[in-house]
Amino acid sequence: MTGFSETAWRPTAALRAAIGRLPFIAELTAGSLARARFQTYITQDAVYLGQFSRALALAAAKAPDAAMVQQFAHSAVGAVAVEQALHEKYLREFVDPPAATKAEPSPDCLAYTSFLLATAHQEPWPVLVAALLPCFRIYWDVGCTIAANAAPDNPYRAWIDTYANPDFGASVQRMMTTVDAGAEATTPAVRDRMLAAYIRCSQYEWLFWDGAYQQRGWPEFR
Repeated sequence: MTGFSETAWRPTAALRAAIGRLPFIAELTAGSLARARFQTYITQDAVYLGQFSRALALAAAKAPDAAMVQQFAHSAVGAVAVEQALHEKYLREFVDPPAATKAEPSPDCLAYTSFLLATAHQEPWPVLVAALLPCFRIYWDVGCTIAANAAPDNPYRAWIDTYANPDFGASVQRMMTTVDAGAEATTPAVRDRMLAAYIRCSQYEWLFWDGAYQQRGWPEFR
């Protein structure tokens, strides 16, 4: 029987291809991404990670048994720790760290994190972990693809190496195993909601990268 992770991967093929064609990803791969665009991205990603961590904590708290709490918390916290270390490096290089902590979420970041937190509070555990999965799996997919094509002197090499690292891949695999177990133990109706949440969050991944490239912010009226 095919697990949920593979079942959900197929209907997002066109979306993932579109992510690969984004100017942000293409220019990151080439090492030509403008500093200002990466600065926007890394600042918003730090904001995102703070709220994503809250959703992870709620997912651990809602897990169906103690073993799943430990399994989920181990895989999720490990992956977040890796991302936090990456943020610290780039925030020191690109952004004043205290200023970054006061950054306002962009429209795309706020929409994405609000969806995750609403899912954490309103949906059953399997739907929540399905919503969290794209952040792990799509980053692993993108990181490995960029790593295969990026030049060794790419100024964003640390970002690339983080998401193409086998240790991150192992965390992603553990997350997929957790989501698959949740899907197997629930009803077809809940699995449908899991798929809907997974697709929506995959769409938010596209919006997040596109928003960073466009430096999309809140409208100003004078």
